[in-house]
Amino acid sequence: MRNIFVLLMFCFTVQLFAQELNCNVVVDARQTGNENFPIFKTLEKQVTEFINNTKWTNKTYKSQERINCSMVINVNNYSGETMRATLQIQSSRPIYGSAFSTPIYNFNDKDFTFTYLEFQNLIYNPTQFESNLISVLAFHVYMILALDADSFSPKGGDDYYKQAQVITNYSQQGNFKGWKVEDGLQSRFALIDNILSPTYREYREVMYDYHRLGLDVMSENVKAGKEAIATSLTKFQAMNSRRPNSFLLRTFFDAKSEEIEQVFTGGPNVNIAKVKETLQKVAPMYSSKWENIKY
Repeated sequence: MRNIFVLLMFCFTVQLFAQELNCNVVVDARQTGNENFPIFKTLEKQVTEFINNTKWTNKTYKSQERINCSMVINVNNYSGETMRATLQIQSSRPIYGSAFSTPIYNFNDKDFTFTYLEFQNLIYNPTQFESNLISVLAFHVYMILALDADSFSPKGGDDYYKQAQVITNYSQQGNFKGWKVEDGLQSRFALIDNILSPTYREYREVMYDYHRLGLDVMSENVKAGKEAIATSLTKFQAMNSRRPNSFLLRTFFDAKSEEIEQVFTGGPNVNIAKVKETLQKVAPMYSSKWENIKY
């Protein structure tokens, strides 16, 4: 009986203090020609433990509340202790009242160069640069947390965006690409700078309206949910008029284009013509998908 009690207490403790993320990490080193080197499996294991076991917020998450996400590190070159790679990040969140989930974050970080010594300690410091490996991973963790929080409450991700910006600022001292304004329009710097800029304020409004007022409502009222999604997407028109074909719009539709096509194809009738007109204006790069929307 005592052993059962101890086991139950252990399970309760694990659930009570579960960390925020449930992240699947893959290190793909095929392009190096040395994919069987043990260091790549060690890196994969250490990054997995680093992301899933670090306490990133002061909130308590139950195990079933952990955010599902994935990171794929594609190593292109390995020399000494330096790895040149790209990093593909994806995250999702459950849709209320259904067995489905919806993509939230889909980002391909193309400037991911870092030094790594096998079995080195990976420790995150919220106020100080430790390594580019830790900074890049932590930056994207906070982007996952921020966008997820924005999808549940208006501007719910404020604290997490601010921490992503702090990481961006102190990581500039490392002289790695992706952290500075001169590193291009699709860098980590550009991503966090744009999201926090009033120029793109509708982006965060859409994140809430689309998910909480749209997708989450569809389990109880499909038509009302679809109409809310259609209305939310029209907010992008103002943003697009200020900055046509912006980086943030591309990141949104990279994650959402297939889902939007499915939502508006079939089911209770909404004004499909108006929806398609909006989509063609704000996301013409996905015009082939919008043409597939039929009722």
